[in-house]
Amino acid sequence: MIDTLSAGDNITLTVEKVPNNKGARDTIVRLMRRDPDIKRNLARAQRMRRQRMHSYIRGGRRWYAREKSAKIAICEQGNTWSMPFTFDIAPDLKSVESYLKVAKA
Repeated sequence: MIDTLSAGDNITLTVEKVPNNKGARDTIVRLMRRDPDIKRNLARAQRMRRQRMHSYIRGGRRWYAREKSAKIAICEQGNTWSMPFTFDIAPDLKSVESYLKVAKA
């Protein structure tokens, strides 16, 4: 399926099986972050973390207590996302295609 795609095609991906190895899970999460909705939510969460950043003075200099980042893209069975296809992600898709269901949107 991946070989028949052309640049700019919208694709829908679904996690059919959660991989056991961390590298494949990280690749799937990295691909999920290319979804426009997830990307927008991550940018908003980053902006809100920046606004809520707590600073205090310790030893004559300013220190920051930063929040942990939001886990919006999670590799779980059944999660679905859409994104435009580009050729730079083809190797990543091929490496995890046994865990994903790829369809044209």
